[in-house]
Amino acid sequence: MYSLGNRLRISLFGKSHNDCIGCIVEGLPIGMEIDFDRVQEELALRKPSDGIGTPRKEPDAVVFEEGVTDGKVSSRYVMLKIMNTNRNSSSYSGFNVTPRPGHADYPALMKFKDFDVAGGAQFSGRMTAPLVAVGAICKQILKSKGIGIAAYSKQIHIVKDDAEHGFGAIYGSRNYRTRAIDDTFDRLMFDAITAAAEEGDSVGGVVGCMITGLPVGFGGIWFDALDVSLSRAMFSIPAVKGVQFGKGFEIAYMKGSESNDQYCMKDGEISAYSNNMGGICGGMCDGMPVTFDVAFKPTPSIAKEQRTVNLEKMCDDTVKINGRHDPCIVPRAVAVVEAMAAITLMDQLLTFR
Repeated sequence: MYSLGNRLRISLFGKSHNDCIGCIVEGLPIGMEIDFDRVQEELALRKPSDGIGTPRKEPDAVVFEEGVTDGKVSSRYVMLKIMNTNRNSSSYSGFNVTPRPGHADYPALMKFKDFDVAGGAQFSGRMTAPLVAVGAICKQILKSKGIGIAAYSKQIHIVKDDAEHGFGAIYGSRNYRTRAIDDTFDRLMFDAITAAAEEGDSVGGVVGCMITGLPVGFGGIWFDALDVSLSRAMFSIPAVKGVQFGKGFEIAYMKGSESNDQYCMKDGEISAYSNNMGGICGGMCDGMPVTFDVAFKPTPSIAKEQRTVNLEKMCDDTVKINGRHDPCIVPRAVAVVEAMAAITLMDQLLTFR
């Protein structure tokens, strides 16, 4: 099992093509009521979008095996699982000899003697399903404390949101989170994904996220700083290659007089003229909305022939990947980013309250 968190501890188990995947959650408040419908609604947002996702369809029905009685948390440990009902490992045969570029195949085969490449095993994006379920539970608690989390598809390949509007889209169409292709930006993103798919290729992109309602001083410091913990959670999502808060790398090109978020009074409360730091200073929330971007690489499973090596013959070789794969995982990752943010905030809430 693989674990994350301090007071709220999440341990994953299973593999993409095993009978099931799931997790054990330690630290949920005993007695809290779980909105099962909301859990399934969040999982539905992680499913492939029609026309741009993998043909693999799973019901993703969450089963609470232990720790939940009459709809309420009844134990320090809660175990939930999700069955894998649509498995097809035939298209993965041979990748243990000719590892796929961009995948975990090669390092995993070297690290684990019995590694099975089918479905990506424990490195598959399928493993994010139970995390979304846990995130949905954490959101219920956070919402009761006035804390909101909203993410959206900010950029697909070279098509990106208008910087002038910032996070305005979150409160509008929410882009792919609503499954609606209802404006020019959504249509351009959709077209970028379908064009890549038609070429047997894939594209990456960026998920933007905003957290509101955190009190000033929320979060730990040093190794448990809020941005440190959020970054670790985001990098736990398969295919994430970058995380930046506020202006991120643009900060390196600014002067202090430009980057500092100078304070002011607004409606009788302390605010700031800008939010270049993304709402976090010294690892703690500074009262501004916490904003960050998460960069996802293009799906490495593509139909185009690629160069690789033959591990049996120890020579150069080629590989062509067939099967069911997403041409872009960004739309599906929106729900995962929100879930991992919720899990992180819940852990920090329990650890530093």
